[in-house]
Amino acid sequence: MNNSSTEQTWQTPPQPINQILKAAPPPQIRISPDRKYMLELEQSQLVPIALLAEEEVAVAGFRLNPQTNGPARHNTYYSMKIKAVDSPENVRTIELPENPRIGFVKWSTDSQKVAFTLTQETGLELWVLQIADGTTHRLTEPVLNAAYGTPYRWLDDETLICKFISQTRGEAPVKSKIPYGPSIQENLGSKKPTRTYTNLLKNAHDEALFEYYLTSTLEKITIEGNRTQLVSPCLISEAIPSPDSNFILISTIHKPFSYQVPAARFPKQIYVIDSSGKQVYEVANLPLDEERSIKFDAVRKGRRRTSWRSDAKATLTWVEALDEGDPTIEVSDRDALFMLEAPFTATPTELWRCKYRFNSVLWGKADVALVYEKWYDSRRYKAWRIHPNNPQTPPKLIFDRSFEDKYNSPGTPLTKLGDYRYKVLRFAPDGQSIYLSGRGASPDGVYPFLDKLNLDTQENQRLWQCQDAYYEEIFAVLDDEAQNLITVRQSKTEPANIIRFSRNHNDEKILTDYQDPAPELAGIHKELVQYQRADGVQLSAKLYLPPDYDVERDGPLPTILWVYPEEFKDKEFAGQITTPENTFSRPARASVLFLLTQGYAVLSGATLPIIGEGDSEPNDSYVEQLIAGAQAAVDYVVKRGIADRKHIGIGGHSYGAFTTANLLAHTDLFCMGIARSGAYNRTLTPFGFQGEQRNFWEAQDTYINMSPFTHASKIKAPLLLIHGENDSNAGTYPLQTKRLYQALKGLGATVRWVELPTEAHGYRSSEAVGHVLWEMVNWCDKYLNNISI
Repeated sequence: MNNSSTEQTWQTPPQPINQILKAAPPPQIRISPDRKYMLELEQSQLVPIALLAEEEVAVAGFRLNPQTNGPARHNTYYSMKIKAVDSPENVRTIELPENPRIGFVKWSTDSQKVAFTLTQETGLELWVLQIADGTTHRLTEPVLNAAYGTPYRWLDDETLICKFISQTRGEAPVKSKIPYGPSIQENLGSKKPTRTYTNLLKNAHDEALFEYYLTSTLEKITIEGNRTQLVSPCLISEAIPSPDSNFILISTIHKPFSYQVPAARFPKQIYVIDSSGKQVYEVANLPLDEERSIKFDAVRKGRRRTSWRSDAKATLTWVEALDEGDPTIEVSDRDALFMLEAPFTATPTELWRCKYRFNSVLWGKADVALVYEKWYDSRRYKAWRIHPNNPQTPPKLIFDRSFEDKYNSPGTPLTKLGDYRYKVLRFAPDGQSIYLSGRGASPDGVYPFLDKLNLDTQENQRLWQCQDAYYEEIFAVLDDEAQNLITVRQSKTEPANIIRFSRNHNDEKILTDYQDPAPELAGIHKELVQYQRADGVQLSAKLYLPPDYDVERDGPLPTILWVYPEEFKDKEFAGQITTPENTFSRPARASVLFLLTQGYAVLSGATLPIIGEGDSEPNDSYVEQLIAGAQAAVDYVVKRGIADRKHIGIGGHSYGAFTTANLLAHTDLFCMGIARSGAYNRTLTPFGFQGEQRNFWEAQDTYINMSPFTHASKIKAPLLLIHGENDSNAGTYPLQTKRLYQALKGLGATVRWVELPTEAHGYRSSEAVGHVLWEMVNWCDKYLNNISI
């Protein structure tokens, strides 16, 4: 066995994989607020690695591009087209400079304009498209500051507010080659547990870079290009106009910065300015947020979730924790929701208190808002109707359910553009009924629906539901009667396209006509399959078989299971079917489904529920339940005659990679494994991971037993390890894969470690994605199809 370390050039996967990778994905659709126009934005499925290799600066939990003062690896579009919903056959391609990199696309509320950015070598320019004639014009030089937060918003239909790089900014700080002194951190007895964040500040130079790139002025700019400064240079996080456009809610970041937590938890001042830039109200001045519990329901102390009430002219809203943000403190109520109307001189009004943690609010009108609360430990989720203009009216419970229970999910309320430019609940003509759009998971499959719910009587009426052989979702409701709908429709054989129709008339109109990007896979077999775990828990998966495969004629195939476990507190919900069967399936990026082109069968999304009911935590029996779920999946494909036990592999990405290594360590069910971008030693994530809220010292046995690194000596099957060199995902830093490889190599295992330069947690470049697929095919050919060990 060759144990050497080698560097080689990028490899190309076999056909037709490489050909399919080059196919353009369908455009993204942005429908106008008045639902009369559709913007089609075309984007490459993959990018050249040269884009990922551009210089980056990692500060305070994120990465930025120092050349553009924008986000690193900004996912831009290369083409923009416009069409009217009533005449979709007339498509207008918008003329732009050569090789445009379009980003941050936003409709104006009058639906007559679209603002967007173009990324140039030295920064981001702001542009505007006029819908009436399809013309575009540039509003600014490349001076937008998009390093953190949203770089601009519409103030009204003729004016935008923008974060601009200060004209007086000098050159970026240069790190001295001679160390000024040691890096020192200390803690004087206070508890400051944090999850495993990446790209944090490390020293004074990082702090200087953070201030340099995030410092902005806030200015108004008209569509004619006239600029007015509102806020002098500072670290502006967000600037959000009030619905009536008369005020702006500002959030700024301040020192002291932290080397332990990302920028979102730095000290923050939140205040309101008027149209001239004068501060008229301070909402909050929040200190550094380091001393927070790692429990999922822990939140920041003080006023948080500050926003505008969307159905009023200028009314601030915010939430305050009543338990100091600590879910371990026993209190009768956790959170309170407040509001304060302009001119912000009165005493804030308390609208609602909740026993769980505040989750969200949807504003409707004077007597209707929907507020949601959620509690992770119990998995409970409640929705209430409150009366914003009469808080003394008792709240009315609308939903009370486990958020694990997908079969009884009521759906999401639909919204529309309100009188004040913001989205509000869409009401039926009776004024008391709202519309709900849901996925429609059920024992019979997943069939999206549209319901009408009366908030007074709680009578629910089903207006529409997807029918076989389609998977069809609500994209937009066009009127208050919900008669005219736009949906996204697909089937096993038809790619997703956008359809407009009336529920009571046969007037269907196809708004898009996207074709199969990979006709080479038109003959694949896809099937939603169900089977049982030994303890009776119902499991499911998607079974994919190569084109023209016949089990009676062709016999068993080499098969790979692609997995990702999920934690549950109730075994009744763990077995629910949540994966739609009637979807159009074509692989993209580094999908395992590309193996179908090489004659392999794939059992994808094989459910591996990890259940901990009552006082038991799911992970306390993680390994046992993992083995039971995998055993059931293997038994199923073998019984069907699709696979034989000697030619079954296991693979996964991220938590699926962690699962892969565990199953190879604890079973002999699989002849090989593929683990991508995983974490394998949980002592390196000591303050929680995935669904685990306890720290290492509270659950040492669980952390150790769950870590496949602990059991590396038991891994006998060949294992392919792949990881992006610049993985910024919390907990899955590349060191995890490096250390597992070193352990397996030292133990004499058959293992290959592939580190992808410039790539992050997911893989985006055409070079790296092609190489990953080449590695996967080769590994399967060697160790799954032709067992040679």
